[in-house]
Amino acid sequence: MNFLNQLSLNQRAWQLLAVSALCFELIALYFQYVMGLEPCIMCIYQRTAIWGIFLAGVIGALGCQFILIRLAAYGLWATGAIWGFIIALEHIDMQSTTMSFLYSCEFIPNFPVWAPLHQWLPALFEATGDCGDINWQFLGFTMPQVMLIIFGIYSAVFAIVLLARLQKERMF
Repeated sequence: MNFLNQLSLNQRAWQLLAVSALCFELIALYFQYVMGLEPCIMCIYQRTAIWGIFLAGVIGALGCQFILIRLAAYGLWATGAIWGFIIALEHIDMQSTTMSFLYSCEFIPNFPVWAPLHQWLPALFEATGDCGDINWQFLGFTMPQVMLIIFGIYSAVFAIVLLARLQKERMF
């Protein structure tokens, strides 16, 4: 248990979080630009959630010894993991419903006015695919189902690390 509650104070642990998210981003770009899979709006939102987790890892690695910086990193990690999980669930619902005509997939992301990522970095954040299309599967799992597992793992690890840290703080 001591290992878990010290994890959030370890720069390497935060770096591992950032590197894992960066790997998923690079895999997404491989799927898009090498395999020719067009990302839909839900894919772009999930990509944004992974970037949030990456940023959490970078912030945590740079300032894990400072409580306020660590809290900001925790917030980004939780937001990215949980929001990504919710978006992946919605995406699965869009693809699996028999009434897919009820869902329409926009092509312009709903980013804040102060951060139009799709205009700043269209190679990363421009949606060109359809949410209902299933163009890729791995062991019978669609892309959103795989992402649901990934976000579930990020969420579970976040909960474990946070609870272990809170348990440590409560003891003293």
